[in-house]
Amino acid sequence: MNALTLRRIAAQDNPTIALVIRQVSAEYGLTADKGYTVADPNLDELFQLYSQPGHAYWVLEQNGEVVGGGGIAPLQCSETDICELQKMYFLPVVRGKGMAKKLALMAMEHAREQGFKRCYLETTAFLTEAIALYEHLGFEHIDGPLGCTGHVDCEVRMLKAL
Repeated sequence: MNALTLRRIAAQDNPTIALVIRQVSAEYGLTADKGYTVADPNLDELFQLYSQPGHAYWVLEQNGEVVGGGGIAPLQCSETDICELQKMYFLPVVRGKGMAKKLALMAMEHAREQGFKRCYLETTAFLTEAIALYEHLGFEHIDGPLGCTGHVDCEVRMLKAL
């Protein structure tokens, strides 16, 4: 039985989801020196970060073990109606099962309920599966960055009306 469950992050998930993000980042060569998520000073405190107003993060569990996650937060240094889809990382064992789509849809519904009108994201060109998912969900490519994410090597920027 491979039971997959999405739930809101809890404090005890911090070390496990940080490890998942680091493992997936290493798999794709997303290094801290290039401004990717692994450089985020809050990586080991995601529960605290996503407990703030307007923020939310979900973890994906398989048989009780955290194997992925993703979240939503207000886009820093931008108009107040824009949120950002953030930190979508999944271990290989759960990829291709539709859970990233399910999580992204949950996150965007949550964002709508919080009053956000648009959802922004940044990624990198070699994450082709992720880009295909975002395009399928209705995100459109935009020319330049929004906000001040600090992700200098995330050259793919997308925006969707909620």
